[in-house]
Parts: sequence; C-alpha cells; structure tokens
Amino acid sequence: MREQPFFTHLFDSYFIAFGVLMGGALIGALGAFLTGKPLMTEIFRISSSIRIWAIVTAIGGTFDAISSFERGLFEGDTKDIFKTFLLILAALGGAQTGSALITWLTQEHISQ
Repeated sequence: MREQPFFTHLFDSYFIAFGVLMGGALIGALGAFLTGKPLMTEIFRISSSIRIWAIVTAIGGTFDAISSFERGLFEGDTKDIFKTFLLILAALGGAQTGSALITWLTQEHISQ
C-alpha cells in the first residue's frame, strides 16, 4: 500500500476531527431527543466532551504520535517531529471549527 502525501494527510486529519465532532454531537442529540432532554443543550455539552477524542481519532491514536516524537528526538529526525506537530495542529483546527460551528448554531454560550 502506498503512503499518501503529507498534505493529503493534513487535510484528512482536519476533516476527520471535524466530522467526528459534528457527527458525534448530532448522533448523540438523537439520544437526547429520545430521552426528552433539551436538544441544543445536549448537542453543546456532547461537542465539548468529545473534542479530545476527535483529535485523537484524527491523528490515528496517541501511540503513533508519541513514537514519531521519540524517533525525532532520539534518532535526530526532526522532520518527523515537525510533521507530527502539523498533524496535531490540523486536528486541533478541525475540532475547534466543529466546536465553533456547534456553539454558533446552538447559541448555548449566550447567558440570559
């Protein structure tokens, strides 16, 4: 199997984190609807609680990132450290974009 180009992997990381956050919050809202909980509040709460899991899913698990950092530090391959940092940053951006979109749509951050 061929390894995909790095920039393709960056875009994948961004949109995987975005999709996990949006999909998890919206599917979780189905359960909130069926149990009679306030829908928008639950969407906002779920999106806040699964943000870290969206990032971990997008980078392919934490073990790969740690082994890449280890290889960069102990074997002198700084390119791997930089690539891993960019992948984590892209995943953070995707999760933050999804969270901002959900916050904007639900308007849960507005105090009354």
